[in-house]
Amino acid sequence: MQDPRVRARTQSSIAATGDGESWVLFNASPDLTQQIRAAPALWPRAGLRDSPIRSVVLTNADVDHVAGLLSLPERQPFRLIALPPVHASLRASAIFEVLASEVVERSTVEPGERIEAAGLVIELFPVPGKAPLYQEGPGLRIGGETGETTGVLVTHEGRKLAYVPGCAQLSHSVLDRIADADVLLFDGTLFTDDEMIAAGVGHKTGRRMGHIPISGPEGSLATLRQLKAARKIYIHINNTNPILVEGSPERRVVEAAGFEVAHDGMEIAL
Repeated sequence: MQDPRVRARTQSSIAATGDGESWVLFNASPDLTQQIRAAPALWPRAGLRDSPIRSVVLTNADVDHVAGLLSLPERQPFRLIALPPVHASLRASAIFEVLASEVVERSTVEPGERIEAAGLVIELFPVPGKAPLYQEGPGLRIGGETGETTGVLVTHEGRKLAYVPGCAQLSHSVLDRIADADVLLFDGTLFTDDEMIAAGVGHKTGRRMGHIPISGPEGSLATLRQLKAARKIYIHINNTNPILVEGSPERRVVEAAGFEVAHDGMEIAL
């Protein structure tokens, strides 16, 4: 039975524009079609293929961030932007060949390289993470900053937004990157590291999955609350996380620290 204190949410994707005409998607979740239906600004215009979605930025190749690519209209032209390891993961999966090379530009960028899209300046940077679940092997390394998991800086008219939906730990390099962000969207997957184990819905800790917990002396809340960002927002929230419950003790803790909890339809102006 659904808790009436919990607002229904789709998965982690955001869209941004700097010119009001073209849009960039940041990750393409499995329920992308539902998200687009709820956002008229993303609807096709003159024709079925005339979509304002001109670019898609991927922060990793996890299923919850790439499956939605297969829901975009076939033969829709757009630019697919990611660091080399993420593009390599897509190339290793034949199903993504449906993104025909003559209409979908695979744009491989390097860490720190600045690119322009939809009137925005976008920069990708590695954060501690791991390979996608479907590519895990015996030599799995968690916490490496190799580009398999990335954060994004989005700049518009001198204002900066940082988007980090997955992060295994807050390293000095990550903190340096996001320190001057005006708005921060950060990984809020789990409140406690053993949350899914305690709920009986999984056998892995958050850190094993590549996600730093919110709570605890080494959790994200203790560190990020010190940043200058005017808005700090938790995103990519698992359905076991009690911060989804309005009025819960955990929700009150994050709100008292100046954090918001992302929800469908949330609008942010830089």
